[in-house]
Amino acid sequence: MEKYLGEQIPKLGFGLMRLPMKDNAIDIEATKEMVDEFLNQGFCYFDTAYGYNDGESEKAIRKALVERYPRDKFLLATKLPAWAGAKTKEEAEKMFDTSLERTGAGYFDFYLLHNLGEQRTHFFDDYDIWNFLQKKKEAGLIRHLGFSFHDKASVLEEILKAHPEMEFVQLQINYADWEDHSVESRKCYEVARKYGKPIIIMEPVKGGTLANPPKEVTDLFKGYAPDASPSSWAIRFAASLDGIITVLSGMSNMDQMKDNLSYMKDFQPLNEEEHAIINKAREIFKSFGTVPCTACAYCMKGCPKSIAIYGTFQAINIYTMYKDLEGAKGKYTWNTAGHGWGKASDCIQCGKCETVCPQHIHIREELKKAAEILEA
Repeated sequence: MEKYLGEQIPKLGFGLMRLPMKDNAIDIEATKEMVDEFLNQGFCYFDTAYGYNDGESEKAIRKALVERYPRDKFLLATKLPAWAGAKTKEEAEKMFDTSLERTGAGYFDFYLLHNLGEQRTHFFDDYDIWNFLQKKKEAGLIRHLGFSFHDKASVLEEILKAHPEMEFVQLQINYADWEDHSVESRKCYEVARKYGKPIIIMEPVKGGTLANPPKEVTDLFKGYAPDASPSSWAIRFAASLDGIITVLSGMSNMDQMKDNLSYMKDFQPLNEEEHAIINKAREIFKSFGTVPCTACAYCMKGCPKSIAIYGTFQAINIYTMYKDLEGAKGKYTWNTAGHGWGKASDCIQCGKCETVCPQHIHIREELKKAAEILEA
């Protein structure tokens, strides 16, 4: 018998936010191969959302998973973002039906109110999405109901006090953010555990940052385990915590999947020595001062100048960590003009981006600094 919800679920989940692409569309055949490998190795949890790839992620998983496997062979999660364009209660509610239709799943094993925190939570209150989804659960269309969250620990506690019916919480947790004052990974984790909520972990590799860390961090890891990938350290850190349902990894190709499966199939929690190494890696990251962007792209959806915000931060972080100005400028050109997005200097300082940023980044200020370096 399970001690907590999800205890028996394998601790690696397939995050469907960054699926393989081909000709500017999700590569369904490549996705099928990844789905097959994931299931064949004994894993079962798939995580998408109403807004991922403008809804194409939900459609893709229907083709790659739902239509190809018996419904009891996998667990499917998706999310409802009431703050994302819904002007009425009816429009917000329709997001549920749209996700059900796109995926063809029949029901959702885990369903989430998407990205609570800051100015977003009130939409779920205004449209009474809490009760709406509770009724969907009672009707058998949702097996387990929870929410994902990006804000401070004190805000999380307020929500959990107000909504004890929520069964789980999805949190951003990784070793770099564990003691970060803006993300408060550790504090949020502790609040969730205080209220007895099991946790699904997102961004364990921090949008890819921890998969390709600075040389100082890579050398630290290689010195202890020469064959272990940097990603393995990040995901094992997250999966070693108590009360975890699963750890989501946004895998984009088969190489990433095979690497993750290699150490998560027979998962071993971090030992004492490995925890000490993670602490050293955290200190190294703190010394760099990079922009803590995870490439969620929420900021870009409402940008009136269509600026490549996370692409800009990706480029400036290359410069910050590696001092490779040429490489950073190349990445910047590719992420902006190469994809039809605006430059950092196009910013009109409206601030819309900052109201939706889960990482609390001072985006306008960072764009200005990036423009001075990358556009010189």
